[in-house]
Amino acid sequence: MHDFLPIAYFENKFVPFAEANISIATHALHYGTGAFAGMRAIPDPNDSDRILLFRLDRHCQRLSQSAKFLQYDLPADKIKHILVEFIQQNKPQVSCYIRPFVYTSGLGIAPRLHKVEKNFFVYGLALGDYLSPDGVTCRFSSWYRQEDRSFPLRGKISAAYITSSLAKTEAVESGFDEAILMNSQGKVCEASGMNIFMIRRGELITPGLDQDVLEGITRDSILILAKDMGIPVVERAIDKSELLIADEVFLSGTAAKIAPVKRIENYELPSEKPITTQLQEKLVAITENRDRHYQDWVHAVAIGRSGD
Repeated sequence: MHDFLPIAYFENKFVPFAEANISIATHALHYGTGAFAGMRAIPDPNDSDRILLFRLDRHCQRLSQSAKFLQYDLPADKIKHILVEFIQQNKPQVSCYIRPFVYTSGLGIAPRLHKVEKNFFVYGLALGDYLSPDGVTCRFSSWYRQEDRSFPLRGKISAAYITSSLAKTEAVESGFDEAILMNSQGKVCEASGMNIFMIRRGELITPGLDQDVLEGITRDSILILAKDMGIPVVERAIDKSELLIADEVFLSGTAAKIAPVKRIENYELPSEKPITTQLQEKLVAITENRDRHYQDWVHAVAIGRSGD
């Protein structure tokens, strides 16, 4: 049972979540013509009257860019304004996941992006750890990541997640926590909804953006943090075999944060994960607004005490 926030933004106004409903004939439902963002909203540990949003501007920029693939002009500033008001309307008291979604809201049956109505909604739900912070097990999926030549992978397009869903279910039903997808060239790509990193010989290595990966915001944050911490960073193609003998492997994403990988297939990875741990601790400190060097990554929303 999901614990949804009571207020949603729907059809240009704030309404009770239970009233934010779409028609069964909605275009996006049939053709996957939607795009979304995922954001963490956490109570400020030092101020109960504030909610902290991690890299709000970057999330809004990416969603605005994703909307362009749907031929929808939705400025990042408008998204930001609505998200801030959404938090103020709901006044969440626990850590939440916020889902802004752009979509073709018309009721036509033709698979197209021109001459079809577009719209935007936001809802949220309480969310703790998406994956175990103690470590997850992974298998290589039999499904492959899409290619940018046939799918706009620079956008977070909803249709792409059928592959993620197939891979995740295949992994869980075969006894693993998560799936690792390869790209069409047979190189390591990403997990079902997360980017992937490995550490070999002190270097932090992740597939480059030319490997058909999502331009993850947590991924980008980790790359910046690692460089600032003096950890050598390499973006390149990764072979399946080197992932199995890596010193450390972890997954990253808004929901997953940084999730260590303890086993891939039948290959146990080292239990000591010093670089992963350093990055985990650093990222948590930043999202909780405890690191003054990265305060521009955290947007604090004043909500006032409940009942004020």
